[in-house]
Amino acid sequence: MVNFRQSSFRRILVSKILILSVPVLLIGEFVGYKKARSSLIEVAHQNLIESATLKGESIVDTIDALKSNLFIASQTTVLQAGNPQVVEEFVNQLAKELPRQIKCIQLTNASGSKIVVGNCSKTNNFNNFSFSQNKVQIEPTLSSKSKVNDLEDRPSKLELNLSSPVYNPSGKLRYTLSMQSQLLHDKIRNNPGFLTGSTVVIAEDGVILAHPIFQRVGTNISEHADAKKLQQIVKNAISGRTESSNLFFEKDGPQLLAGYTAINSPLDDGSKKWVILAVTSVDKALYGLKEIKILLFVLTIGLIGATLLASLYVAHYLARPVEQLRDYALNLHSDDTSSVVPHDFNIREFNQLAQALDQMVERLKAWAEELESAWKDAKTANQSKTHFLATTSHELRNPLNVIINSIRLVRDDLCDDREEEKEFLKRADETAIHLLGIINDLLDISRIEAGKLSVVIKPIDLRTVISEVINLQSLNIRQKGLLLNTPELKEQIPVNADTAKLKQVLINVIGNATKFTEAGSITITTEIQHHNGKACVTVAVKDTGIGIDKEQQQKLFRPFVMVDGSTTRKYNGTGLGLAISRNLIELMGGSITLESPGINQGTTVKITLPLIDSENKFTVSTQIDSVNENGKVPQASIKENLFR
Repeated sequence: MVNFRQSSFRRILVSKILILSVPVLLIGEFVGYKKARSSLIEVAHQNLIESATLKGESIVDTIDALKSNLFIASQTTVLQAGNPQVVEEFVNQLAKELPRQIKCIQLTNASGSKIVVGNCSKTNNFNNFSFSQNKVQIEPTLSSKSKVNDLEDRPSKLELNLSSPVYNPSGKLRYTLSMQSQLLHDKIRNNPGFLTGSTVVIAEDGVILAHPIFQRVGTNISEHADAKKLQQIVKNAISGRTESSNLFFEKDGPQLLAGYTAINSPLDDGSKKWVILAVTSVDKALYGLKEIKILLFVLTIGLIGATLLASLYVAHYLARPVEQLRDYALNLHSDDTSSVVPHDFNIREFNQLAQALDQMVERLKAWAEELESAWKDAKTANQSKTHFLATTSHELRNPLNVIINSIRLVRDDLCDDREEEKEFLKRADETAIHLLGIINDLLDISRIEAGKLSVVIKPIDLRTVISEVINLQSLNIRQKGLLLNTPELKEQIPVNADTAKLKQVLINVIGNATKFTEAGSITITTEIQHHNGKACVTVAVKDTGIGIDKEQQQKLFRPFVMVDGSTTRKYNGTGLGLAISRNLIELMGGSITLESPGINQGTTVKITLPLIDSENKFTVSTQIDSVNENGKVPQASIKENLFR
């Protein structure tokens, strides 16, 4: 019965594939995204470290070049001579040729209180230097935080004032030549993905000398939200470590990445350091991550779609053989026997399953045929049993009528003389004995069906039993005018058997041969054979009687089954003799077979029993029941007996 709440194999297969593959795919995409992000951060760190190093080298080189140019200009004879007109022309010409890093140039008198010539604004005040040596003096320009309100678009500048003494030919200080420089021109808003970073210059004492946000120039790092990390960066840079770090300049501000290095401070003899930082925001460092996100999203959608299509294909590929086998199995009950099991699935396991199903169907067909044959046999046996009961009732009624009529004739003195009375009594006696034989057969066959038929096995000489049976049956054989051929038994034939039951079997077999043979002979032979190291003796009773059809021969050993009821009626009897004989011989460890070439070609019955080893001095006497107390396995009561 189909349960519609149950899912189909195909649906379960698709769902399982998706349940297993989609989470794995999403996890893989997430891991890939995290890996890409960490890779971009790592690349940004490396670029910022390299950028900071290059910026520091550039600052050092630029300052050295400015110092050199300023010193050379201060040593010219024009300035040292002090001709006002010539000096003014020289300074003005020099101002026109200044490089881009120089904002302005100015020449003041020795005391520094009066500007001789220059293009610097009056607000740019140069400090009065005491030139202890003939060298350039440098100081940073720290802008006031109140000068600018909107500082977002101001450049990141490192402004330095450089001053050099000008001496007259006698060595006396005459002028001070000063210039104001801007070394950095970084913008706060770098291009997306531009990882050189903005420049931050911090003095060793923590003063910020340059910063993208102009207001922070001149402040100390201790005033900022990320002071501890900035102080640690300064400490690491001064100790010679060149690394990168994550930091915040403002509370709740954007996260920044910074690479840093240290250079010698140009303000003194080099005993102090400047820390150069290349700083950029994490968003700029991860600018390429947006494209990666889009790519991963498109890739995820595509892979999920491909997984769905692949799962549908795989489900169809795997479910189709199962569905074909299911359809075949469901249609087995139909009358169409021409259908064959589906095969050639290109999958070994399904082909093996189809082969096993085919073999199972063949076995079921064979079993069905056997069951049908057994049912027919049972039906035939039932009919035979009914026919047997009718025949047996006739066989019982006729002898009883003969006995009753004979006894009544004698009892009522209806006989003419004493001889006639003896004749009727003799007929009643013979008929009673015949009736007793029929009743004994019925009792034996009932015991066989109940599993209670038993034999008492003991060592006997088969030669003696055969001789006694021949003596009993020879008179009947001669009365029918048949020739009896018997074996010459000179040596003992030791076997384990029940003497009485074995006689019963031999009498039945020889009696049947006599009964069903009208003319010819009956031949009894014995033959000793060896099979697989075991010896046995075969007693064969061959007649020239009516014979049996080959197809009917096995039926003779079945209870209640008669090959031909009319034949049995013609020759009298119940047809139970061979069935009883087979059970008795099998209980004694032997076998009985019947062979006949065909109708009117005679019959041969062979009885085979195992021989006792003649070298053994002791044998066992055993009582064997057809079944044990549980109705299954024979049991034996064993008694020792001497056989010589």
